[in-house]
Amino acid sequence: NALAAADGVIIPVQPNFLSVKGLDLLLDTIAKVRRQINPKLTIDGILLTMVDNRPKNAKAIAASLQDTIGARINIFTTRIPHSVRAAKAAQTGVSIYICDGASKVAAAYTALVKEVINLEHQKNR
Repeated sequence: NALAAADGVIIPVQPNFLSVKGLDLLLDTIAKVRRQINPKLTIDGILLTMVDNRPKNAKAIAASLQDTIGARINIFTTRIPHSVRAAKAAQTGVSIYICDGASKVAAAYTALVKEVINLEHQKNR
């Protein structure tokens, strides 16, 4: 229902194998929604989230996403880092800005907001 009513969608993806497999399924669903219900639906971008750059696998998956779909779907430059405090904030229903406003996660979400605003300005030109 959300895809039927939306103008655009941001797809959060963790840089791991199962999330990327799920991304393929979601892209198929979005294509069906476009054909059958909402032809104006756009993919504003893919947001890498819960990113832990320490494992080589995570870096390889992020690079692979950029190489395979980065030419046709925007991949936000902002990456939301993995954080135990962010998970705790979500679990308790408290904003990361209230729970840990000086964290890297809070800074990343602020950067994402700026990136989305710039994207919207570009669309409206």
